[in-house]
Amino acid sequence: MKKVHVILKKEDISEEKLRESSKVAVVLDILLATTTITAALSEGAAEVIPVLDVTEGMTVTAGMKPETFVLAGEIHGKPIEGCVYPIPSRIREVIDGRKLILTTTNGTVALRKSACASKVYISSLLNNRAVAESVKGEAETVIVVCSGNSGELSLEDFYGAGHFIDCLTDHDQWNMTDSAKAALHFYRGASGSAFDILSSSRVGRLFARHGLAEDLEFASQIDMEAIVPILKNGRAVPSDRFRRRVNP
Repeated sequence: MKKVHVILKKEDISEEKLRESSKVAVVLDILLATTTITAALSEGAAEVIPVLDVTEGMTVTAGMKPETFVLAGEIHGKPIEGCVYPIPSRIREVIDGRKLILTTTNGTVALRKSACASKVYISSLLNNRAVAESVKGEAETVIVVCSGNSGELSLEDFYGAGHFIDCLTDHDQWNMTDSAKAALHFYRGASGSAFDILSSSRVGRLFARHGLAEDLEFASQIDMEAIVPILKNGRAVPSDRFRRRVNP
């Protein structure tokens, strides 16, 4: 029987275990890295390159023409000098077919640590259903990775994991670990909208205080994108070139 497990934070990722038995990883950082990556690719970004810090980002961009890339990043939620702040509303304004070089406190680190899996998907509330449909046909063991928040459980990622598992297991039989069951029960039992859940999280409250309600609302949209980003050779790209909005 197919199996699904949830890792609650990036610090719990065992790269050794991810390498075993052709595991597929699905990485979530709802606020905000995987949402931003999904939005950037949907808006026509050539690709997204997750980097661990701005120093690595500068190394990656060395030799690139300035008009061919956007360097974006944050550290503990704060802007990094010389970088575009990596919120979807801002990225959509500037991406225009360019490469996005992205560093964040949690999501890009989780992606890099998950890269040893046989395949890595990048998911969010926007595209969980599309990613789940792609995963169903090719994975026996799925590891859902919540990026978390600097070593702690992230409410929005746990909710997003539950939504993903709900999409994945609909009409299918999966052997769920306790962490997967907990995420699914939390999602199904959560009162209020996705926006309510995200707004009540620690990061969501920070967004509200700093005037980022637009991006909080954007990240709360469920099943709005059919794009399925994967991490390939260290770069996030669509698994195919088919882009369309669900429920336009």
